[in-house]
Amino acid sequence: MSTTVVYIVYRVVYIVYEVEEAAVSPKSFLGEFEQMVLLAILQQEKKAFALDVRREIERSAGRSVSRGAFYTTLERLERKALATWSEEVPDDPHRSGPLRRFAVTPSGVEALRESRRALDALSHGLDNVLGEVG
Repeated sequence: MSTTVVYIVYRVVYIVYEVEEAAVSPKSFLGEFEQMVLLAILQQEKKAFALDVRREIERSAGRSVSRGAFYTTLERLERKALATWSEEVPDDPHRSGPLRRFAVTPSGVEALRESRRALDALSHGLDNVLGEVG
């Protein structure tokens, strides 16, 4: 089987999966990493270039972030209309050429709120098990 055929089969399976997910779960919550990416974009505000966002996740969450997972998640968030980007020239003189600056859309902020409400509701009354946040 040629590489092209394998790729086409993979894409068809992926699209079918996405359609089935949308049909089964019309209101889906954000995944953990999607939440981290959106929150890091919000934290970085005007400096939300990809490298800065990745560094914010690594610093705040204490975990390394692979480029592949990061850019795949950004693309998925853009497809879901939860994040957007614009091309800008950063103030940092060590960076050359325009870069993508990311922003969270109003729908992205609402998705974060919904995820937060769900987690708060599920964890309500579990401080004795989970401990206090902070």
